[in-house]
Amino acid sequence: MFTRDDARGTLRDNWGYDSFRPMQEEIVMSVLEGRDTLGLMPTGGGKSITFQVPALMLDGLTVVVTPLISLMKDQVDNLRARGIKALYLFSGLTRHEQQLAIERCMAGRVKILYVSPEKLSSRSFADTMRQLPVSLIVVDEAHCISQWGYDFRPSYLKIRKLREFHPEVPVLALTASATPDVADDISRQLEFREGARRYTLSFSRENLSYVVRDVSDKDSMLLRVVTSVAGTAIVYVRSRRRTREIAQMLNDSGVSAEYYHAGLDARDKNERQNRWKEGTSRVMVATNAFGMGIDKPDVRLVVHYDLPSSLEEYYQEAGRAGRDGLPSFAVVLASKTDKALLTRRVNEAFPPKDMIRRVYELAGNFLDVAVGGGYNQVYEFNFPLFCKRFDLKPVIARNALVILTRAGYVDYTDEIATRSRIMVTMQRDELYCLELPQSVDRVFQLILRTYTGLFADYEYISESLLASRLGVKENEIYESLLTLSRMHVINYVPRTSTPYLYYTTSREEPRHIITPAEVYEKRRRQMEQRVEAMKHFVFASDRCRAVTMLRYFGEKNAVPCGKCDWCRAMRRAQRTMSSEDSNRFRDALIAILRSEGCCTIDFLVSRLGVTTAERRDQIIAVVRDMADNGLAELDGLNVRLSK
Repeated sequence: MFTRDDARGTLRDNWGYDSFRPMQEEIVMSVLEGRDTLGLMPTGGGKSITFQVPALMLDGLTVVVTPLISLMKDQVDNLRARGIKALYLFSGLTRHEQQLAIERCMAGRVKILYVSPEKLSSRSFADTMRQLPVSLIVVDEAHCISQWGYDFRPSYLKIRKLREFHPEVPVLALTASATPDVADDISRQLEFREGARRYTLSFSRENLSYVVRDVSDKDSMLLRVVTSVAGTAIVYVRSRRRTREIAQMLNDSGVSAEYYHAGLDARDKNERQNRWKEGTSRVMVATNAFGMGIDKPDVRLVVHYDLPSSLEEYYQEAGRAGRDGLPSFAVVLASKTDKALLTRRVNEAFPPKDMIRRVYELAGNFLDVAVGGGYNQVYEFNFPLFCKRFDLKPVIARNALVILTRAGYVDYTDEIATRSRIMVTMQRDELYCLELPQSVDRVFQLILRTYTGLFADYEYISESLLASRLGVKENEIYESLLTLSRMHVINYVPRTSTPYLYYTTSREEPRHIITPAEVYEKRRRQMEQRVEAMKHFVFASDRCRAVTMLRYFGEKNAVPCGKCDWCRAMRRAQRTMSSEDSNRFRDALIAILRSEGCCTIDFLVSRLGVTTAERRDQIIAVVRDMADNGLAELDGLNVRLSK
């Protein structure tokens, strides 16, 4: 049996910390006791330590299932830098790379193996997993396995195979955002055994101030916010085009900014991300493709220029501010049109069923897959060309493919960007007899001097870096690498960014395509509820922003934070209101509530004939004071006298 001292010793020896963060140690010990465990830990809570420490202590292999390819790479690189043997597998690797990784796992030379959920769909890979000496199964971003989570992925259901192959091995499920219903569903989907444990770290971020600004000119307010708050910042938007436009606006205004979205190639992403992390650029303007797994603790400001569709998404993105525990701000810029935009997203996420069938038919035509064919086949899928050829709106086409994936007809994987990598395949003694063209030899010698470990494993390379060091064009580096590959000196895998479409069933005729209620109607209602919760957080002014957030995640006893814009407005209202006004408002409110029963705050404000924002805040402050003193009860936007 392992002790807490054993776990702390492993933490100290490998990470240099003398103690765990809150809740980490409890989760680690639950796993070491062999229990199935669910950890609900906010962004920045240190989820990775909860499985990396047990992985080093347990005999055998820890398998980590995660959908985040970039996070996989970052964590494997960080573990290797600490001398911990770790690998990853996902669909973008070559057959040779995958075979090499599996051989190392079989030989016991790997402690942690990261895999994408899509890999579990492969029958040959599943057979391999059955034979591996697995001691722990970890499901990261576990909300993806829940039918009622905001980011459900059918490929996550394949994780049950790991349970089937290794029934005695404990499962650790981790997520940063899950409502109580989603948490229950995660436990059901992963078939948690008797004695399973659930650990919840409060979603409260005491150092984070939530602020909503109702504005008509978002650009001006954004500039005002980023110049008022010192330090590194992230600005989230919903479109790739807008990332460029806003970054340009900030740069033109003297604020150093980068932009980032999924359409950039891997090299551009890495360079921009590094400039931002190193402080060369202060602001990153990005879509939600940026941020997951980014280890930068000193972000002081996260601004949402466009609204996300759920509080789960918002909480994760806003939570990237202040991970070092110092005061930070999460600011929402809201306009009158944003409510309608949120509602429109529901309609876009669930296109008419005739449109879903049409997209299915056109995809088959585009890939030249015959009716009755395609089963178990993977096709490269040029999504932009597909939309252009058939005049489809990309957001509608993509969501139709997502629904078809959930319904089990295909498995659509959006862009998987991979960096270039090479491995020397020729034996060392053969290299001495090798005769290469002078230009190719210069490139090869530079590679051998620049990158280590090339004879044992694939190493990431940068063609642009090599080109700049040799003073040649990047295309010359590319041609030299192809020559070396053709001569079997190296195995060269160029960078790619390609979506894939996998047929999980044979192609059907469109009239036979059925979208079950669980996939369409029920999930649409679920999204509508999440959108309404997001609208309430941004546009309602009935309670503390933090309390609204925490109650959504099941923390019913949350108390006002004192730092958000609502709490500050209430303090200002109380300071500017005389005791005579306070008593007068209270008496009037009691009279209305006795007469009308349960009322909304807007109704009370209207009945009192209030027209100014300051007076409205004062009335809300009085209602809040009545609730705190037991005179009234607040339920969302509704107020009633206490019984």
